[in-house]
Amino acid sequence: MVLEDLDREVSDAVNYYWKTLSNQEETQEDSKKTARGRRSQVLGGKQMDGFELLIEDALVDAGVRREDVLHDHEAVLPGYYRATKRWDIAVVVDGELLAAMELKSIASSFGNNLNNRIEEAVGNNTDLYQAYQEGLFEPSPTPWVGYMIMMADKEESSSSVRVREPSFPVDDEFEGASYIDRAEQLCLRMVRQRLVDASAFLTSNRDAGTGGEYEQPNLELTIQRFLSSLVSHVQTHIEYEQTQMDDAVEDEDEN
Repeated sequence: MVLEDLDREVSDAVNYYWKTLSNQEETQEDSKKTARGRRSQVLGGKQMDGFELLIEDALVDAGVRREDVLHDHEAVLPGYYRATKRWDIAVVVDGELLAAMELKSIASSFGNNLNNRIEEAVGNNTDLYQAYQEGLFEPSPTPWVGYMIMMADKEESSSSVRVREPSFPVDDEFEGASYIDRAEQLCLRMVRQRLVDASAFLTSNRDAGTGGEYEQPNLELTIQRFLSSLVSHVQTHIEYEQTQMDDAVEDEDEN
């Protein structure tokens, strides 16, 4: 059971992340195709696969069929402001959307990459909720929406970042904040503004991360809370559907 040994499962996913990232960098260096700004660290592909499998296993433990946990090209959902969006994970059970989530990471070019992540996250979640409100997922219940981000803990990400304030002062939370602080605020504010049902924020130093070590800076943004919220949501749906089926059988027997 994933939730019973979660720390080891997360450590394995962190280890997989760093090893995959290193392999991608080596491959690009060997082929002499490494892009400016070390783009391999953000466009390499599947560094977060360990976390995707962890989430899938937790859902299967909760009673979801493995084939109902969709990834990548299978996890394409309709939007409202655009035709479709490919999510990292979507849970679709018997034609009903139960959950959708994004799993992201940043290991370099922290300023640009974090700004891109912020724009994507806010836009994607707003689009999904609007699509739900317009009935594009009928007869689905309100879908559970989640967001996870892992950020490399290094000098560039943990040092204070100067902000330009030519016309108006920035939010006090961003004064003297590092990129790690800013990413934490993104996750926390999306939860508190109800743009997501749960968010997980992890950091990991590369050297220690290859041994599976990681940090969770905010107790509101732990992967434990993230998975507990997700599992509770899908189990409630599964139990409801089972009750409906049981009632239908009883009605048939009575007739």
